[in-house]
Amino acid sequence: MSVEEQLYSDIPPTKLRNKEEKFKPAKTNRFWLTIASLFFFNMLQNRFFAFRYKGAENVMEKGVPTILYAPHCNWWDGIVMYNITHRIFHKEIRLMIEELNRFPLLRRGGGYSVCKKSPQSAMKALQYSVDVVGDLKNILCIFPQGIIRPPHFRPFEFQTGLAYIAQNAVKRYGKVNLVPVAVDYCFFRDNRPEVVVKFGRRLELSDAGIGRKDLTHLLERTMTETCDEQFHEISSGEITDYKILFKQHLKWYRRIEQRLKRIDVPPVADV
Repeated sequence: MSVEEQLYSDIPPTKLRNKEEKFKPAKTNRFWLTIASLFFFNMLQNRFFAFRYKGAENVMEKGVPTILYAPHCNWWDGIVMYNITHRIFHKEIRLMIEELNRFPLLRRGGGYSVCKKSPQSAMKALQYSVDVVGDLKNILCIFPQGIIRPPHFRPFEFQTGLAYIAQNAVKRYGKVNLVPVAVDYCFFRDNRPEVVVKFGRRLELSDAGIGRKDLTHLLERTMTETCDEQFHEISSGEITDYKILFKQHLKWYRRIEQRLKRIDVPPVADV
């Protein structure tokens, strides 16, 4: 009998490697962003039937830095966040990636590294986050749990890095908006799953005096509320008010199925 691999670990990869890794900032240009945008969008279209989203109209506020924060349950999350920033909000993404040293090309799309071997190493990424969030052509995206958790994991337990970034952004820029993003991957009526994204209520932070732990708990609660609301909508089939970023054409056998459903078969008479 084969032994199953360990799917989830409480120890971040850079701590497991126990190796000092040099900080690498994002390094974007128009050419690489065009390539990344096409490549990452094509990846979603090849694997998912549709991409649905809700609440995007309440995310952006003109002239105010924005941070999107979301749970992290699988490999697709970063690809989804990239398409959210580029396809929905038409901004560049800035995304902290712990495995960037293994995939250095992701810097060209807006990724930057973080090494959690020590607090001093991680601080470089946090300080860089404060720098880039002030550039309004960017949206900073954070997975504040710090490690990959199973889908629908509860309770949310955030590290304090997001609160640190938000507090220092307020000190530097006067205000920052934080928006929880619930992401789910669901099968509905097709043989391929769909990406379902819900943007929660915007938290407008203009007071840097709130305690870091208190702010972290507040962000945990807003994330829980947003994910619970989305779960209720999905489980109730209430997704008709979600906008569609893309939706595939039905396969030939599904089109035949749809046609057959519209045929009105007369009842068989009793003999």
